[in-house]
Amino acid sequence: MTDASTGPAVDARLDRTYVSLPEHVAPRLFVIVDTEEEFDWGKPLSRDQVSVTAMRSIGRLQSVLARWRIVPTYVVDFPIAAQPEGFSHLKELHQSGAAAIGAHLHPWVNPPFTEPLTPRNSFGCALGASLEAEKIRILRDRIEESFGMQPTVFKAGRYGFGPTTAAALESLDFTVDVSVNPRMDFTAEGGPTFASFDTRPFFFGRQRRLLEIPCSTDYEGVAARAGRPLHEAASLRPLRWARLVGILARLGIVNRVMLSPEGHTLAEMKAVTRRLFHRGIRTFSLTMHSPSVKPGCTPYVRNAADLDAFLDRINAYCEFFIGELDGVASTPDEFCHALQAA
Repeated sequence: MTDASTGPAVDARLDRTYVSLPEHVAPRLFVIVDTEEEFDWGKPLSRDQVSVTAMRSIGRLQSVLARWRIVPTYVVDFPIAAQPEGFSHLKELHQSGAAAIGAHLHPWVNPPFTEPLTPRNSFGCALGASLEAEKIRILRDRIEESFGMQPTVFKAGRYGFGPTTAAALESLDFTVDVSVNPRMDFTAEGGPTFASFDTRPFFFGRQRRLLEIPCSTDYEGVAARAGRPLHEAASLRPLRWARLVGILARLGIVNRVMLSPEGHTLAEMKAVTRRLFHRGIRTFSLTMHSPSVKPGCTPYVRNAADLDAFLDRINAYCEFFIGELDGVASTPDEFCHALQAA
C-alpha cells in the first residue's frame, strides 16, 4: 500500500432519510465519551502509545452524570477493550445499567497493522473498504470478548467516516453511528468533509436501517445564518495570518461551536443549544474524550484546576439542559429502538 497522506480527500456524501421529530417533543441529550488511550496530541501518531491510566479517574465524570440520571455511552477503542485496566470498571458500570458501551475506531492502534502510519490513514474511511471493515470487525469482537456484549453503536476516530464505513457497519450488525461532525471539513488532512451536514438525525445505508446521530456542531453569532460561507472565507489559507476566524468569534459575528466541554465555554455551549432548539432540533450530543479526566492527557485539561472547571461545565450544562429546556437524557440505542417501534 502506498503512502496515501497526500491522496484525494474522502467523499462523505450519503443518501439520507431524515428523522422528523415534532417540536413539542422534549429534547434528548446523549452523552458520548470517546474512550481511548492516552497520547500526545501535538506529536505524530504512534502505535506504541496505548496507556489507559486515565480510566482510573473515570468515576469523577460518571458521578457528575449520575446526578442527572444520565447514562453515558462510552465508545471504546482497541487499547481500552484489550486491557483490563481499560475495561474492568466500565464493564461494572455497564452491567449495573449506569453506562452503555459502543465501539470507537483508532486505526493506528487497532489491528491488523498492514497500512503505513500516515496522517491520512488515521481516518478509517481512507484505508480502503476491506481493511477498514476488518479493523472494525476485530474491534467489535474484542469488545464482545471483554464486555460480554456486542456493540451496536459506532464512532469513527477523528470523524473518519464515509460510504465504506457505512457498508462495514451494515455488514457487521451495527445499528447506530455517531461519527458525523456537521460543518467540519477534514479534507486538508485527507479526511472527509461534513460541511453540508447539519445536526438532524437520519437513516442511511442500503436498507435505511442505520441511524446517524450527528455531533451537535453549528454556527453561533449575529451572522450565524451565513456562518458557512463566512467561516470558509475566513479559513482560506492566504488569510490565515490574520486569524480572522478568531476575530469573527470574539466579535460575536460567527463562531463554530461544538457541544463539548473541551475547548468551549459554558456560554458557547448554551448558545448553540438554544439556537438549534429554536430551529426545531430535538437531539443533542454532548461529547468529550475519556483522557480529559486525568490532567495532562489532553490539551483541554492540563492541571487539577482545569479538571475541576471541566467537570463543572459538564454539570452546569446538564442542569441547563434538563432544567431550562425541560430536556431528558437518553442513549443512542434507546432512541433508535424508540424510532423503530414508532
